[in-house]
Amino acid sequence: MHSDVSALSKASIWREASRIINEEGFRAFWKGNLVTIAHRLPYSSVSFYAYERYKNLLHSILGENRRGNMSSDVCVHFVGGGLAGITAASATYPLDLVRTRLAAQTNATYYRGIWHSFHTICRDEGFMGLYKGLGPTLLGVGPSIAISFSVYETLRSLWHLNRPDDSPAMVSLACGSLSGIASSTATFPLDLVRRRMQLEGAGGRARVYNTGLFGTLGNIMKSEGLRGLYRGIIPEYLKVVPSVGIVFMTYETLKMLLSRIP
Repeated sequence: MHSDVSALSKASIWREASRIINEEGFRAFWKGNLVTIAHRLPYSSVSFYAYERYKNLLHSILGENRRGNMSSDVCVHFVGGGLAGITAASATYPLDLVRTRLAAQTNATYYRGIWHSFHTICRDEGFMGLYKGLGPTLLGVGPSIAISFSVYETLRSLWHLNRPDDSPAMVSLACGSLSGIASSTATFPLDLVRRRMQLEGAGGRARVYNTGLFGTLGNIMKSEGLRGLYRGIIPEYLKVVPSVGIVFMTYETLKMLLSRIP
């Protein structure tokens, strides 16, 4: 995630994992986990709630007679997912930035917890420092969640149509995992730019990217090549395949259980 990552020689998942253990200890793999949970709780809640509301609104605008039509349903899921992602990301962005700063710290501890991070960022970079990288985030999250929801809903509908007796939980897990791969592949360069911009000024370091979203993209391509835009995509896949699948499976299971409550 750092701007000097291109200086790493033969970087790999296992080499970096070994380095983290040697330099920071095994517990470092969960660095920033508390703020991740603090971010994910409201983010997921707002995202799924907003998605259901936007989906119902779009269906009402298109008319109930269009419900069940494949093309209109995909459009509804895509637009509803995108709007839900933008809504959730905007509402919880400062927590996302703090999470990234805490996770990216190495041996030198500059931020000591969530509240200290908020205070330090506001002191060093001003209040708007909490929203550094918001533009790339919204540009990435909108399409990412739009693709994720539309691919998930489409795959789940097709699966139930062809194999109606399969376990709903397992279907949600499989379709969610595939939707995570699709959305990550399509939007990873923007996610990389978001994290690079979020880390600017972290720990009092000097700024590297001063030209906004497209300038940062150009800077990365110039210094690291086109492959630099997908640096870290394999760890991303290893994360999203189980995590997005589990999220959708949990959501569908809880919806089913809660619907039975009178």
